[in-house]
Amino acid sequence: MAVKTEYLNQTMVSHFILQGLMYTAEHPGLFFLLFLLIYSITVTGNLLILLTVGSDPHLRSPMYHFLGHLSFLDACLSTVTVPKVMAGLVTLDGKVISFHCCAIQLYCFHFLASTECFLYTVMAYDRYLAICQPLHYPVAMNRRVCAGLAGSTWATGAVHSAIHTSLTFHLLYCGPHHIAYFFCDIPPVLKLACADTTINELVMLANIGVVAAGCLILIIISYVFIVAAVLRIRTAEGRQRAFSTCTAHLTVVLLYYMPPVCIYLQPSSTGAGAGAPAVFYTIITPMLNPFIYTLRNKEVKQALKRLVCRGS
Repeated sequence: MAVKTEYLNQTMVSHFILQGLMYTAEHPGLFFLLFLLIYSITVTGNLLILLTVGSDPHLRSPMYHFLGHLSFLDACLSTVTVPKVMAGLVTLDGKVISFHCCAIQLYCFHFLASTECFLYTVMAYDRYLAICQPLHYPVAMNRRVCAGLAGSTWATGAVHSAIHTSLTFHLLYCGPHHIAYFFCDIPPVLKLACADTTINELVMLANIGVVAAGCLILIIISYVFIVAAVLRIRTAEGRQRAFSTCTAHLTVVLLYYMPPVCIYLQPSSTGAGAGAPAVFYTIITPMLNPFIYTLRNKEVKQALKRLVCRGS
């Protein structure tokens, strides 16, 4: 099915075929409706959070500014993968992805995913300043600093993804062309390269490992100081309020970090069966984030009520 062109006396594939997720081929219609429901909830929920944060004057603190960025990232991250999965469930042609579109999907996925990784770290730093240094918080996290931190996460994510995309697609791909995965990601694509991928795998493990581990360590350090500061609060109500602003962020961090560890630290385990962890943090977690932040945050719930009342 792949169209091939001559390139330096070898053949270079111009298309790949995504094998999709295990067990979905047995009931494609059912899984199509399931993914459609998940995608609809994800986009609607995150755009609703984004609209609420952007329109409500009571949600002007840096925490909600970063939450707006997170909601936009989640909606985009789901859009990069889910529609193609749904297309593959409907027709055989839906499983086909061109070489250039595969590169674009890989770049967009790692751009959004790495940006979200950096954003979680910035959000932990914001909570650290708000709880551990409340008197200095308005100055330390002013509007300019807040915008700079948010912008730096996007810029760093773009550079991070560009490095991996260029290294991955600089290699020659001369067949086979079946990607044992549900989207174009680095480990399954590298398996199809007609060249030595040792350097690519080392760079992937070092770069992604350092970035993910570094961000996670910074988040853990932030929360060690946060927990120590919260425990010093004398009133139970004050401790509960402080913890409630952090538990939502900590929950989504854990949901986001665990699956990639299973994937990128063991690239040899990739395949159709290894797609389950990726489904969780690329499809399920973006859907859960609006509910986690809404159910754990009274201010967001009140803002949503005001938005609904204005709309009605």
